[in-house]
Amino acid sequence: MGEEMVGRNLYQNKQLSLIDYFEIREKADELLEYIDGIVYMSPPPSTEHQRISRKLLIKFDKFLDGGPCEVFHAPFDIELKNKNMEGTNIVIPDLCVICDKSGFTESRYIGVPSLIVEILSPSNQSHDLIAKLNIYMNAAVKEYWIVNPMLHSITVYSLNEERMYEQHDMKTEGGSITSNFLKGFSVDLNEIFCNEF
Repeated sequence: MGEEMVGRNLYQNKQLSLIDYFEIREKADELLEYIDGIVYMSPPPSTEHQRISRKLLIKFDKFLDGGPCEVFHAPFDIELKNKNMEGTNIVIPDLCVICDKSGFTESRYIGVPSLIVEILSPSNQSHDLIAKLNIYMNAAVKEYWIVNPMLHSITVYSLNEERMYEQHDMKTEGGSITSNFLKGFSVDLNEIFCNEF
């Protein structure tokens, strides 16, 4: 298997049906996403990725406790669907905040989370920075957080009235990042990126 196959796009831009995707997933050990008819493989998470994910999960969970929204972490399938969308996209975000409970099924969520967090790895940066940003914006995900462990930065994009993402906040190496959607929620970057090996 060549390097490109190990990266993101498993089938070299070959369009596959949803049935093909589910058949492939049943036999695969990797996390596979289905975006615009193409199957993508998520890279295995690093130790740092897992630490950051855990810290953010705890912070979101504590803030949301007792309210109408819940936070979920990978691996959990999100089938992005709203009245304006065509086709099927199944993504596995690192973290997502879901406030509309009507979309839950036994195995996944069908609908649009209110907030999504993706943690970059060296091999998936362009996928999360470009492809997923556009998919989440078109699906009307209200807020999209991009966490970059390599730069120790977090960027928060918020959906504006024109249904376009605009940068709400961005911090690198320190300071507190805030949410536009979750009023009063903030995260100290020093806590998120502080690692002890």
